[in-house]
Amino acid sequence: MHHLLPEVEKICSMIVQKKLVYSKYDEVGVVLFGTEETENELTMEVGGYEHVVVLQNIKVVDGDLVETLKKIPRGTLPGDFLDAIVVGMDMLIKKYSSTNKGKKRLCLITNGLSPIKDPYEGSKEDQVNAIAQQMTSHGMKLESVVVRESVVLDENVSVMEENDRILNLFPKRTCAKMVFVESSTSLLGALKTRSISPVTIFRGDLEISPKLKIKVWVYKKTSEEKFPTLKKYSDKAPSTDKFASHEVKVDFEYKSVEDANKVVPPEQRIKGYQYGPQVVPISADEWDAVKFKPEKSVKVLGFTDSSNIMRHHYMKDVNIFIADPGDQNAILAVSALARAMKEMHKVAILRCVWRQGQGNVVVGALTPNVSDNDHVPDSFYFNVLPFAEDVREFQFPSFSNLPASLLPDEEQQEAADNFVKMLDLAPSDKEEMLQPDFTPNPVLERFYNYLELKSKHPDAAVPPLDKTLKRITEPDPELLAKKKSAIDSLLRHFEVKQNPKLKKSMKRMREKPSGSDEEDNYRRITSKNKVDLIENGVKVEKIGDLTPVQDFELMMSRRDNPEWINRAITEMKNKIHDLIEDSIEGDNYPKALDLLVALRKGCILEQEPKQFNDFLHQLCKFCLEHDLRSFCDFLASKGITLISKTEAVDSDVTEEEARNYLVKREAKPE
Repeated sequence: MHHLLPEVEKICSMIVQKKLVYSKYDEVGVVLFGTEETENELTMEVGGYEHVVVLQNIKVVDGDLVETLKKIPRGTLPGDFLDAIVVGMDMLIKKYSSTNKGKKRLCLITNGLSPIKDPYEGSKEDQVNAIAQQMTSHGMKLESVVVRESVVLDENVSVMEENDRILNLFPKRTCAKMVFVESSTSLLGALKTRSISPVTIFRGDLEISPKLKIKVWVYKKTSEEKFPTLKKYSDKAPSTDKFASHEVKVDFEYKSVEDANKVVPPEQRIKGYQYGPQVVPISADEWDAVKFKPEKSVKVLGFTDSSNIMRHHYMKDVNIFIADPGDQNAILAVSALARAMKEMHKVAILRCVWRQGQGNVVVGALTPNVSDNDHVPDSFYFNVLPFAEDVREFQFPSFSNLPASLLPDEEQQEAADNFVKMLDLAPSDKEEMLQPDFTPNPVLERFYNYLELKSKHPDAAVPPLDKTLKRITEPDPELLAKKKSAIDSLLRHFEVKQNPKLKKSMKRMREKPSGSDEEDNYRRITSKNKVDLIENGVKVEKIGDLTPVQDFELMMSRRDNPEWINRAITEMKNKIHDLIEDSIEGDNYPKALDLLVALRKGCILEQEPKQFNDFLHQLCKFCLEHDLRSFCDFLASKGITLISKTEAVDSDVTEEEARNYLVKREAKPE
């Protein structure tokens, strides 16, 4: 395992680093197996347990232990992991005896490719049973991480299968779990580097009806791991003061606008809320009276088909509902309900108030989670659903409404399909990459690494991102090199442009107060609200004469103010109109056609068909009135039509009407 030990060192040192932040009184010991030396108490007391070394006796975590784990000695002999487990158990039993039940954890990291010695008495299964019994009686947990690379030599297959069978016995006999990982990235996330005690957010009745209630406990299943709180630290206390807390206390004072020296006491302050142009003051008593104060409860509002609950409507964290562990009737009821819901493809809609005095009500979907393990009871997952105010509606044109010229052809579709397959994270012949259970947060991991470095070297610079963590944040360079042909094919079949960068505005956009004289069909965007679009150092604020189509597309793509779209369309109309009016014997017609095609495309993409259709009507009318009918004929020859319903759902023009519009114009008026 020598080539994997650098990753093992990282995960082990990371466990201790996090303990120094969150659990600084935890105690840790380290045992190595497969070493040339033998150094453990059991060998001296009873014999055996050779090639097992206690690298670090159990003690309170400190910075020295981090350094020790960053330099693990390399062994030279096959290692017996059962011997190592027994030595670790012996250390825990001698240190804590039967105390601290449930708080003692053994973490085994192995590749499982070295043979296990036959015991002096009985079989290997008997040995596992004896170890598991001792672990249960002393309240120990075992976590086994088996690092298994995709290629295993034939001579190791039988040993590997035997060891896997032995390790799989532990979860059946005691509190243990085993995971297999293939990559260094998965290894980093295989062991939980921070243990969080489960805490219920609700204990009470799941009320299905006033006469039918089930005792349940609710826990958080997923919750975002935040950065540890950084505290303000004062260095003003004398260095000789051992009892100094170095705490920084913050006090706020509110002073009068009229008299800067006059402090306004709390009883003379009141909160106000913006309501239009005025501020409405609301006292604390009034606010308390307005608050909704529901009773603590979890009630079933009804059931619906699981297909009616959209995945993108899930909000916040996921909670898990389990039956009260001490209530057999509740366990049976939860199991029956979960299995019935799964069989009927139903979910329950719940109204939840987790605690008394909670100021809001949560409505969510309860999804059955039927266990496939006989020793694990059935449960439910709960996801919060949005209210109407929480849903964000964004209108985007459908691909099916676009003209054929804007849809991908077969070659483009095949190139895109191959590109997606190339970046498949779950290929059939390999371990799935970036599994949530095994993928650590690279931002947090980097923070803890730097915190440990900073504790020893206060002036240390921030190091570059670790290469293992970089695999989480960036595509695999080896994969990209192997699949270069798929990338080249994608670039060859599609036009690729550089995405223009928007300069961030320092001021937030504000709506004009109602009644403003400046509200009209064509609102000018004032310089106060402008966010300059910069491309190659040139500000693009209007459609120029040099590259009008590109300028139009850039203005249409701006999202800092909705008026940019109206402004771009209006300016493009004016450009087209000017080109036609100034044309001599049709010399400007091709350029005007290019602008009209760009305008039509933009109006389809932004679902503004009426603006284009009205403009085309007006343009043809103008041409007929000013002896410019040749331009209408030119458009007809180029197949320019109105935007129909099939291209934009908001259009009121049928496909036949659009197709025949300019054809009808060809007959000269009498």
